[in-house]
Amino acid sequence: MTTRTLNILLWAAVAVALIAGGSAWFLLSRGSDLPIASTLGQGDYALTTTEGEAFTEATLTEGRPSAIFFGFTHCPDVCPTTLGDLLTWQEELGEEAEDLRIYFVTVDPERDDAETLGEYVSWVPGATGVTGPRGEIDKAIRAFGVYAAKVPLEDGDYTMDHSAFVLLFDGQGNFTQPITYQEPMESALSKLRQVL
Repeated sequence: MTTRTLNILLWAAVAVALIAGGSAWFLLSRGSDLPIASTLGQGDYALTTTEGEAFTEATLTEGRPSAIFFGFTHCPDVCPTTLGDLLTWQEELGEEAEDLRIYFVTVDPERDDAETLGEYVSWVPGATGVTGPRGEIDKAIRAFGVYAAKVPLEDGDYTMDHSAFVLLFDGQGNFTQPITYQEPMESALSKLRQVL
């Protein structure tokens, strides 16, 4: 494969990612007023947390609100930045955030096993990594309406392109609204207070 062909394929992948990501962002930014919002998080996925517990649709209905982010441990900027934002929001909210569960669901289960994920999220108090077989991860990606795709690199390695928002669910498992990537602090805190 020539460099020109590879570049064309990479740009095509980026274009598809932008279109898919933009569509998902538009739908999710509308919050819970769209019919699709009532089904987010529902599905027959069966994943495992870094604590060895099941992560399924039922996990969202256990009476405590959840913030869910899809990413991967080899992510160069969006994922560590989002984890940092989650930590900052927790610190700003203080005791208000004690009931909030934070889940980091990998889109790259081939590299992100439970131990790797556990170390990756360990610096954010209460954050839990979620992984599982590729097929189950793909089911969860569809269930939560997020985007993720493998993007090959010139050196033969790969990276992952993925949605960059935090999804908020109330204690009954109902999607409320997203927090977009690097959303202003006051707006993010307002959304978290609503779900809490």
